[in-house]
Amino acid sequence: MITILIIEDDMAIHSLLKETLELDGFNTLSAYSGTEGKLLFEQSQVDLVLLDLMLPGMDGEEFLQEVRHNSGVPVIVISAKTDQDSKLELLTNGADDYLTKPFDVKELLARINIQLRHAIKAPVNNQKEIHYKNISVNLETRDVKVDAQLIRLTGREYAILLLFLENPQKVFSRANIYESVWNEPYFDSDKTINMHISNLRSKLNHEETNYIKTVWGIGFKFD
Repeated sequence: MITILIIEDDMAIHSLLKETLELDGFNTLSAYSGTEGKLLFEQSQVDLVLLDLMLPGMDGEEFLQEVRHNSGVPVIVISAKTDQDSKLELLTNGADDYLTKPFDVKELLARINIQLRHAIKAPVNNQKEIHYKNISVNLETRDVKVDAQLIRLTGREYAILLLFLENPQKVFSRANIYESVWNEPYFDSDKTINMHISNLRSKLNHEETNYIKTVWGIGFKFD
């Protein structure tokens, strides 16, 4: 059973999240502070995290930074912050998605299922690994290595990398990438795609090699 860790100190919202998820067949773990959430995350097998930002003790942003040091488990931030800069900063720092309070539970479940599909994406043609030059991806464990060194990717970054590796040399527009990875019609600004591409580039960087090429006026390709 898929386990979702809820880190939310508002009792009413926490209860709503827990009830909604369990009615939909998920197992849940509950934390009411960032410190408690980190402890549960380290001690349990967690498939996805729902994370509030304004938490007692360790706040949500600090929790996210700590988790991203050694894990690519999907994290969906649920926050009352509505400004675009805050959202982009959180996505840059490792969040996989962002939902603004108050939220619709159906939208929340849809976003959770999208993230889980990316996380457990089945290997194509029974492949267990993909190799491209000095990059290797284990499709069962989702481990990504550059020169045998493990790198940590967010769920979005991992999905974008797989899209490129499965289609080397193909040119993707920003809309192509968004619709393939987010599984919804393209409506966002180019900033979101550019940010994820920039983060992925920096993590894959190897001796000045830039695998993700910008095709001016169109989008990107993997070379």
